[in-house]
Amino acid sequence: MKTFVKADPWKIIQETFHPSQQLVAESLFSIGNGRMGQRGNFEETYSGPSLQGHYIGGVYYPDKTKVGWWKNGYPEYFAKVLNAPSWIQICWSVEGEEVDLYRAKAVSAFYRELNMREGYLKRSCVITLRNGKQLQIDSLRFCSMTHHEAGVIQYAITPLNFSGQIQLRLPVDAHVQNADANYQEKFWEHIHSSTSHAHAFVVARTKKSNFTVSTGIHARILLDNIPLPISFQGIAAEKYAALEASVEVEQGKTYVIEKYAAVLSSLNHPPSCILQATQQQLANFVQLGFHQLLAEQKNYWAAKWQMMDVQIDGDVKAQQGIRFNIFQLHQTYTGDDERLNIGPKGFTGEKYGGATYWDTEAYCLPFYLATAGQQVARNLLLYRYRHLQKAIENAAKLGFGKGAALYPMVTMNGEECHNEWEITFEEIHRNGAIAYAIWNYINYTGDEAYLIDYGLEVLIAIARFWAQRVNWSEPKQQYVILGVTGPNEYENNVNNNWYTNYIACWCLEYAHTAIEYVKQKAPEKFSAICAHIAFDETQEIPQWEHIRQHMYFPEEPSLGIFLQQEGYLDKEQLLVSELTPEDLPLYKHWSWDRILRSCFIKQADVLQGLYFFEDRFSIAQIRKNFYFYEPRTVHESSLSPCIHSILAAKIGDEQKAYELYLRTARLDLDDYNKDTADGCHITSMAGTWLSIVQGFAGMRVRRGALHFHPFIPRHWQAYEFRVQFRGNWLRVRVTRKEILIENHGNKPLEVFIFDQPHWIDEQHQVCVQRV
Repeated sequence: MKTFVKADPWKIIQETFHPSQQLVAESLFSIGNGRMGQRGNFEETYSGPSLQGHYIGGVYYPDKTKVGWWKNGYPEYFAKVLNAPSWIQICWSVEGEEVDLYRAKAVSAFYRELNMREGYLKRSCVITLRNGKQLQIDSLRFCSMTHHEAGVIQYAITPLNFSGQIQLRLPVDAHVQNADANYQEKFWEHIHSSTSHAHAFVVARTKKSNFTVSTGIHARILLDNIPLPISFQGIAAEKYAALEASVEVEQGKTYVIEKYAAVLSSLNHPPSCILQATQQQLANFVQLGFHQLLAEQKNYWAAKWQMMDVQIDGDVKAQQGIRFNIFQLHQTYTGDDERLNIGPKGFTGEKYGGATYWDTEAYCLPFYLATAGQQVARNLLLYRYRHLQKAIENAAKLGFGKGAALYPMVTMNGEECHNEWEITFEEIHRNGAIAYAIWNYINYTGDEAYLIDYGLEVLIAIARFWAQRVNWSEPKQQYVILGVTGPNEYENNVNNNWYTNYIACWCLEYAHTAIEYVKQKAPEKFSAICAHIAFDETQEIPQWEHIRQHMYFPEEPSLGIFLQQEGYLDKEQLLVSELTPEDLPLYKHWSWDRILRSCFIKQADVLQGLYFFEDRFSIAQIRKNFYFYEPRTVHESSLSPCIHSILAAKIGDEQKAYELYLRTARLDLDDYNKDTADGCHITSMAGTWLSIVQGFAGMRVRRGALHFHPFIPRHWQAYEFRVQFRGNWLRVRVTRKEILIENHGNKPLEVFIFDQPHWIDEQHQVCVQRV
């Protein structure tokens, strides 16, 4: 796979500049801090292809739904994380010519680096303007991980062949627009703009959703580390404020611009005093200074990598891929605010609206459970618990009642806001992922109190939905679920999708199990829940059990497979190997009609179920289904390769497991699906970690204990990772000769390696020789 990214274990490096690479590069070089983030745009003016993007977590706009034919039940809007007021611009000109890499006469010695070890974006280049003036640019910027409302830029200009004057403009600009706005609307209203000395401030409010964002900047210019006595001229206009200055420069000397930003939102500050809070925060950041903020940034990331890092010996591209994915995940979600969640593009682009999907529960939760700790993972569950009433309202809009809940496919506030009918109405398997996340969390942490305090209400509401969504088929004398879209979105409006039917039954089963547990452990709490939601176990549980015992599951015994849905084998059965390179990706080259009639699969569907519930199926069953469905899967969803990699490892196909790992690890770096320009695939990045930890290392939690069944890809010499498990930190290292597990916790722990039990005392290790 051709890429302009240089292989490096700790950095994403670009050593050539070409406008055709810019959109992809902007995605790859994105930075953030869990509360805000931005694409890797240039600071100076750039008139070439670009998606200017700065985003603030939790700040969104309800963009009016745009469809050709309105159907009852459609959400009225599609929520979108807004392109927020921009503060990174450092616009400048020499003798009337704007510095613009796209229009320059030449750009040489170009170097751009995303330093993942230390958490910053760095760039340098030599630019020759059309007027012959030659300058060197060196920049470094980051969004502070220790001060979530701070952003900082250090931008150095060195004139190489002239002395003279440069004109500077340092703006805050709220005249921004989302590239995917349904009606080309601008979403910000002016509240305030002002300048004072070396400061500029813009306060803007979103239309409809009424979020207020206040952005302040401070600038100074240094020569030989000494501030120059520059007098900035202030410009304040509607949704815009800027500092301007003329600077006399000498050939060969380096002039350093420091630009500090404070970005505050009404999520955390009352609108009435947000400007004053911005002024105070900005003063604090300036007082700390660039070097102190950068030192804090480096120390923060050093500590985080101690917990999150996956080390691979002998495969630089694989190492770069896993670290890039971990880095972007943590830039997107740090877990300290339960109001926030993980958008599929994070802070790297606008596609999918920046909202929450079922990806969080199915893919991201295990990563945060093992690397960030119980409270961070708990916050992801609490996000859904807080939205339970909205999920009940979503179901009611589609005709369901009695407290049935349908969690949204896409949401910002718990309300469904996806506007494609085959997704909004039909991709109901998402409800199962919410329930599965509760089980997964409790199974990993042992935190049964969550089930009592929060989980049971959610499980009952989801079970009520499934009980109403099925119907009895007289010809089959079984329950069926009609008109659905499974995880494979290259099929719509199908009947009896195996995965949907299976997870529906599992939800009913788990809800019943949870009820019995809470009844026994907290009878008063159970009685209060029943009274609150009008739950009659004598009526509802027997219905659930009847559905479970009489559900229809399509299968083909002659092939030993579960059928993706009824009629799947009626399709012409082709393999991906029979397609030409010109066919791929299908969604860009085939009509939707042709895709829907084909047998080709976008992502794991039946195999998603076998991944979730692998202990309920034999290796032979998993193997037969894997080798039937994987050859028909085009992996055009970013969520696809990791599940297949894990299952390939499970059935012993180590080469296929590695092949699919590399695809998920480098999906964006190598632009596999030709869509990285839209932003990185953040939620699927957790699948890279899953592929190593659950796939190659075979880590599972069974009956409260960790199990490992590791292998090592032949390309690697060793790999290691750390996991947090029930209060203990473990270091796991797999080499060609042995498996080493160190217990860095304060209590002994039992682990299973190749199904054999081993006790590891605190601050001790166990070493098992590979057979």
